[in-house]
Amino acid sequence: MKSLNRCTFIGNLVRDPEARAMGDGTAVTKLTIAVNDSYTNAGGQKVERAEFVPLVAFGKLGEICAMYLKKGQQVYVEGAFTTRSYDKDGEKRYTTEVKLENMQMLGKKDDASSGYSAPQRQPAARPAPRQPQQSAPHYEDDIPF
Repeated sequence: MKSLNRCTFIGNLVRDPEARAMGDGTAVTKLTIAVNDSYTNAGGQKVERAEFVPLVAFGKLGEICAMYLKKGQQVYVEGAFTTRSYDKDGEKRYTTEVKLENMQMLGKKDDASSGYSAPQRQPAARPAPRQPQQSAPHYEDDIPF
């Protein structure tokens, strides 16, 4: 039987993305988003909590994430849940993250909480309202020469 490894989140970036390149030049960008949740406990109080989701993006998607995403910005992400191992100080360690396959920036461009803002456009200069043209005084017989 086939299985499915698919993660989908909407959250806010905890910090600016960390970009670097692998030995072959492929871009690798690490991000972390906070996914908020709330529930009512047994005492009837509303409790809010956040789950922090580590993400990694490779290649062109990694470059785009590093270039356009900023701390606080809301994003929609899709990817696969992965675990990898590495050696640190001779000890084998493991990390779990979501390998991004798709990313969509959310929120308004001018939203202060989104972490980014669009260039401000200057209003176009309006031409002065047209004044009715006044005709020059008409003198037929008073020519001075």
